[in-house]
Amino acid sequence: MSDTQDLTLDEIRALLAPVLPRHAAFDGWRPQAVAMAAQEKGVDVDIAQLAFADGAMGMIDAWFASIDAAMLDALPAEGLSALSIRRRIIALVEARLALLASDRDALRRALAILAMPTHVVQAGKLDWRAADAMWRAAGDSTTDLNHYSKRITLSAVYASTLLVFVNDDSADHADSRAFLARRVEDVMRFEKTKAKFRNAGGGERLSLARFVGRLRYPAI
Repeated sequence: MSDTQDLTLDEIRALLAPVLPRHAAFDGWRPQAVAMAAQEKGVDVDIAQLAFADGAMGMIDAWFASIDAAMLDALPAEGLSALSIRRRIIALVEARLALLASDRDALRRALAILAMPTHVVQAGKLDWRAADAMWRAAGDSTTDLNHYSKRITLSAVYASTLLVFVNDDSADHADSRAFLARRVEDVMRFEKTKAKFRNAGGGERLSLARFVGRLRYPAI
């Protein structure tokens, strides 16, 4: 435990985050999971509980942040540069699914917590953070309205894909990957239509909110 004595609370969160889900799968996103993770990593249990004083949402937040970081390690910018934007986004989401694959039971429990009305704001922030991390990894540097529209649509794509993924028993999660490809194709088609409409100077506005709703809750 001597190697962990001088860690800050934020460092303890980061250390325990990747192993929390394997315990949350059995104990739920509760203090018991923190205690088990702390014992596994040689961290004082009381200090670990203090690091996760914000409860289940703090645990899930830390886990998802570790997925953000692991995704960037798995797909560095130089490895994505030769791909089209469409392929970059698909590769980044698929990388996240691969990182989550061994912890689907914990993910299912996490999604149930995030779906609670009391957590809608936090869930939206985590969706946005994941989408922002993916777009930045894909090389997006927009600062105008497109910056926001891209992240809104990708967060909807990612959230809907996760709902398929947690119950996907197909080989190598082929059903989830096919679902993802269809949703990304929908986004690209929408962007092309929007561009044509804008260039044509049409008066009727395309509804981003309606489109995102179809992405998030599509017919599978």
